[in-house]
Amino acid sequence: MVLLKLKFPFQKRVRLAQGLWLLSWVAMFSGAVTFATGVFLKTELHRRSEVMHSMDIHIVPNLLMVVGLASVGINICAGKVCQDSLDPSRFPRWKTLLLPFFCLSVFFTSLLLVAMILSYALQPSLEESLKIGLKNGIRFYKDTDTPGRCFQKETIDRPQIEFQCCGNTNYRDWFEVQWISNRYLDFTSKEVKDRVRSNVDGRYLLDGVPFSCCNPASPRPCIQYSLLDNNAHYNYEYQSEELNLYNRGCRQALVSYYMGLMNTIGPCVLLVFLLQMAILVGLRYLQTAMEGVLGQENVEIETEGYILEKGVKETLLETKEKMMKLLQFAQVGDASAETPGSEPEAEKPATA
Repeated sequence: MVLLKLKFPFQKRVRLAQGLWLLSWVAMFSGAVTFATGVFLKTELHRRSEVMHSMDIHIVPNLLMVVGLASVGINICAGKVCQDSLDPSRFPRWKTLLLPFFCLSVFFTSLLLVAMILSYALQPSLEESLKIGLKNGIRFYKDTDTPGRCFQKETIDRPQIEFQCCGNTNYRDWFEVQWISNRYLDFTSKEVKDRVRSNVDGRYLLDGVPFSCCNPASPRPCIQYSLLDNNAHYNYEYQSEELNLYNRGCRQALVSYYMGLMNTIGPCVLLVFLLQMAILVGLRYLQTAMEGVLGQENVEIETEGYILEKGVKETLLETKEKMMKLLQFAQVGDASAETPGSEPEAEKPATA
């Protein structure tokens, strides 16, 4: 049974070819935009790769770039097919190429849907990656003299200022690490000695945060140190008063930023996917309708177009049989290649 059969008079075929030609150019532009979107997202992720533990999320921009480039090529070919379908003498050269073309097009178009699904499915992975990456970044914040970590301080300070956040979960994360290098500590000071001795690991811990945690919108000058000591500052009570620091953690801020990008890109990718699938369906109708014209003297006759020549179940079974035959043929070829040839008999030694 033919699937979704339609009648196509001559004028309807012409209008279909012209409409698909126009849509293919729109889809080609959409493919270029998809590629540019992938490049932008890849750049944004790469900018903060030092605060990410894993790069799993990079599969989304990589897919967008690959599919964007493929979409440009697919729609250029689709536009050429639409042009040649208006001339029955030029269309036959596409007859053997269209089946592989449709298979590749459906494959790359499906990757758009995969990219959109992964952009939402990988949110827990992104959050866990930022959690570990920020934790390590805060721990190595002080190592400005250590090779390989010279820019770690800047790597943490910049996101805290740009995204108006502090710490991993909140500002208290800075209380658990020594974020001031020993190079800038006066070990002759009694206060420094007492703090280092009071810690089991010999670290200089304090209830303070770096300058990048300060909120410039606060009317009070920034309080960075002795945050948990009400007596250290005039008219200050940390338990009831909102501190003049950023309250939001950087993990939450970065996840919100990246998921905001994903939520914007996702619907756009879905629209590109639907547009591309509509073009492929229309192109399939045009192909099958034009095949009815081949070999006919009157090219303006009415023809039939369809999606599948048989039903879905029959087509799948037929495709499975063809694949099994190809696999059997490949196995037979490998077996014949591995069969050792007859070796020449060794010459008998001459007797005296």
